[in-house]
Amino acid sequence: MADSTTRPDIVRLSHTTKHFVVRKDNSLKDRIVHLGRLGRAHRQRFVAVDDVSLTIEAGTTVGLLGANGSGKSTLLKLIGGIVAPTTGTVETRGRMAALLELGAGFHPDLSGRENVYLNASILGLSRAEIDDRFDAILAFSGIGDFIDTAVKFYSSGMYVRLAFAVAVHTDPDILLVDEVLAVGDEAFQRKCMERIGQFRDEGRTIILVSHSAQQVAELCDRGIVLKDGEVVFDGETNQAISALRDVLEGRRVGEAPPEQTQHPIQVKRIELLDAAGQSTKVVAEGDPLTVRVHVDALRPIERWELGFSIDTPLGHMALASNTEVLGVRLDPISGPTQVDLTIDATHFGPGQYFVNANAAGVSEESSHGLMQGAMFTVTTDNTTFGTVAAGVSVEQVPGRSDDSAG
Repeated sequence: MADSTTRPDIVRLSHTTKHFVVRKDNSLKDRIVHLGRLGRAHRQRFVAVDDVSLTIEAGTTVGLLGANGSGKSTLLKLIGGIVAPTTGTVETRGRMAALLELGAGFHPDLSGRENVYLNASILGLSRAEIDDRFDAILAFSGIGDFIDTAVKFYSSGMYVRLAFAVAVHTDPDILLVDEVLAVGDEAFQRKCMERIGQFRDEGRTIILVSHSAQQVAELCDRGIVLKDGEVVFDGETNQAISALRDVLEGRRVGEAPPEQTQHPIQVKRIELLDAAGQSTKVVAEGDPLTVRVHVDALRPIERWELGFSIDTPLGHMALASNTEVLGVRLDPISGPTQVDLTIDATHFGPGQYFVNANAAGVSEESSHGLMQGAMFTVTTDNTTFGTVAAGVSVEQVPGRSDDSAG
């Protein structure tokens, strides 16, 4: 893939703002009563996107993050041209495919087949191109004979499977995805993630709205965090996930949690080291890994303990331990110190993992933790999925049929 300095901009937003007018008199009676008088008093202007300026380079994968109502879906619709900005400009180039709402662009009374041709033509394909790609679209969607059934009889999963299949077969330069990957079974979600990963490897531009930290961490090169319609963070993905956590917990981005300045014992930093003692972020399955936890104490503490845990991006614990369980008594702490906890073999499945650490006083009651203080990626040649790595062999054993059982 080309260096980012040589990539052209494919999306540009300049001082983009989007306002909506929200009515307070929602009932017909209210509207009749207030008709012709005090009309403005019963309308409220809502700012969904507030003076956003940003550029997105071709070939990058960007995650839009934020709490509900933060403006991320509206921002995606502005980029997709679904809604127009109130002020400012939005510039894009290239063919765009948008998965913004379930079945958007589908006519409920038409069959799946007819909607494939309708939707693909809206996305810029000719009749001949759709003919050439129809079998691939049908195979990817997995809906089989339902392709000739009116889509109003489809389940939500069938809707999104067909819509996604059409979108990814239109050869887009920009793919916009808004939470629709949360619909459908696990196998189809994995297929979608693999196709998005393929698009990324091909150098296409992907802009993704997701509440899944795992999806963002796995797919995105960059994270943009919004709050109340404003961009509060724009940068590296894992830092963006941390910034989102700050927003969700009511802190300013980068602001330390209040307890960090109150507890006499504090976890300052987590460092990951390979077998040679070098800092690392990538670990081959089965290799050793040292979790170095930097701890400080505001005053001397005679007895204290230290623990760590390793989580998946979804927050599921993969491994955890602490000095008490391990039968280790730490020396008294009176200032900065570091403790190395070494995993002799990381038998984790492929993917990204976050490391947390917690220090607790025993002689003086105190506790402080650092969540997602470090992140690493496990690479493996094993052909298995999940958080545990293991070799799997297959052998077919001849047996008798049930009829021959005696």
